[in-house]
Amino acid sequence: MIDLNDIALFVQVVRSGSFAGAARRLGIPANTVSRRIQQLEQQLGMRLLQRSTRKLTLTNSGQTFYERCADNVEGLNEAARDLMTDIQEPGGLIRVAAPADFFDFFLMDWTADFLAKYPKVFVEFILSDAKTDLIAERIDVAFRGGSMQDSGYIGRQTQCDGNQCLVASPAYIAAHGMPDSLQDLVNHACVSFSQPGSHAVWSLTGPNGIDEEVQFVARFSGNTVQALRKAAMAGIGIALLPNPIIKHDFNAGLLLPVLPQYKRTGRNLHVLYPSRRHLPLAVSIFIELVVEKLTAEYAAPMVP
Repeated sequence: MIDLNDIALFVQVVRSGSFAGAARRLGIPANTVSRRIQQLEQQLGMRLLQRSTRKLTLTNSGQTFYERCADNVEGLNEAARDLMTDIQEPGGLIRVAAPADFFDFFLMDWTADFLAKYPKVFVEFILSDAKTDLIAERIDVAFRGGSMQDSGYIGRQTQCDGNQCLVASPAYIAAHGMPDSLQDLVNHACVSFSQPGSHAVWSLTGPNGIDEEVQFVARFSGNTVQALRKAAMAGIGIALLPNPIIKHDFNAGLLLPVLPQYKRTGRNLHVLYPSRRHLPLAVSIFIELVVEKLTAEYAAPMVP
């Protein structure tokens, strides 16, 4: 097999006009350059250069070979330079796999600021609740809820408060009052994810650390968090929602806490990436951005 380094060396010899010139440019002995070009000619079975005491001249075959190789060699050099530049300045495409509701709690403005700060970076999001094969789908970084079971990946846990709490709109509380206990929820309208059977079930942890269950008939059910959030804000009923999703509504007074002594322990959000070796600078900076923003915004539990 022909050594591609020898082809690149041949291109350098032609551009330099001599073995000595190429040797000086590459920092290797001139006799090494001459020997490797001879080896290349032997492998190709043709003479590429005519040698004389004064200069080197391309043969017809050498001219054709040079014209075919020069642009490709330069392309490889440019690719290498671009990669080396990326080590010092973030650039390139970042492919991100994240839950379908990722932008419900990770503000798009944060991504906009990141892209404005690093104009050579491009970001592609693949939003799905299905687990993604990072290697097969060429994913640079993934965000997943729940326990981390992918032993083949490198991961870290964010400090995002993933607990869920009961909330309702001020209009609903004004019209129906505040429930006195968890079991009192059966006397209230509730909104919930669709569940098999005629009754929905919520399992929550009380102030004494004991799990309690309540069964109820959902007045409204849906299959997305945003559907339940909007139903609660419209005054349809009481909802059990993740803290990161409702924090801004909570702080703005659009949703009120219901039985705040009860909560459901949420799924922690993990950051996964295929390998920590040679992690592109843009990917590394993006990971730090997400962890920093989520920690600052959602690490502290909401206080009623």
